[in-house]
Amino acid sequence: MAKRILSISYDRALLWTRQMLLEQLGYDVVSAEGFSQAWEAAEKGEGPFDLIILGHSIPPTDKKAMVNHMRHSCACPILALLRPHEAPVAEAAASIDAGDPHAFLSAVRAMLQKS
Repeated sequence: MAKRILSISYDRALLWTRQMLLEQLGYDVVSAEGFSQAWEAAEKGEGPFDLIILGHSIPPTDKKAMVNHMRHSCACPILALLRPHEAPVAEAAASIDAGDPHAFLSAVRAMLQKS
């Protein structure tokens, strides 16, 4: 069975691009644009998820709030994608620079192998 990923972003184009990339690698991806869609997906039967990805379009304070809320709904690891010079999200399992697609895919693979 394919690993399930919840991908969250505030940018629809980036969300769609990330979903296409991950689906080409065989992952089952649910995309959510913003807080309400993410919470609905996590709490109303779209899960369980093996990984949650927070896109770099989400401001740091919102990332922290999402991580804290998602911890109550999902036991899976959370990967935070960062803008240049943005501090890591301490509440997430991992934080990486969003500018390197190879590092992104490597982080996804590594985190899904652990789950």
